Amino acid sequence: MSLRPRALLPALLIGLLLTGCATGAPESPETIRQALHGLGDRAASQVVAAPLLPQPANDQVLLLATPEIDARLGVGQARLLESLSRALLGRDRGPQVLDWQPALSQGAEANQWRLDSRLMAMGPRLSLSDRTLLPYRLQLTLRRPGDPTPLWQTRLDGALDASAL
Repeated sequence: MSLRPRALLPALLIGLLLTGCATGAPESPETIRQALHGLGDRAASQVVAAPLLPQPANDQVLLLATPEIDARLGVGQARLLESLSRALLGRDRGPQVLDWQPALSQGAEANQWRLDSRLMAMGPRLSLSDRTLLPYRLQLTLRRPGDPTPLWQTRLDGALDASAL
């Protein structure tokens, strides 16, 4: 009789471990990728809805310039660029996305648009009981490659969780 419960113990432990692994991802951001995911999604929604972009958006090519980022936020250029790229590419019938290079300004096609982004700190850090928030403003500007004149611009305001950065 005592052999049977011992034989079931390993199977029971494995079942408990598998149940614990299947609980899913945490609700709050734990990595910079997750922290910037929402920001990238909001930005992509605004860009795809820009009134000057001909529809369908999947016929357009967005050339993403290296973002300007306020160092006080502690966000790297590559991370923000990745977040914007992933969010734009993840859109259903969204635009094609390329990293902008100065050479792309020469001979740009009518369906090409340069997207400039600027992430700025907007005030001091906000200390809460369980975390610190970094207020930001993301400015997005669409223009034709090689033309300094902005054709469309928007701003997104929010706050990043400093513990996720």
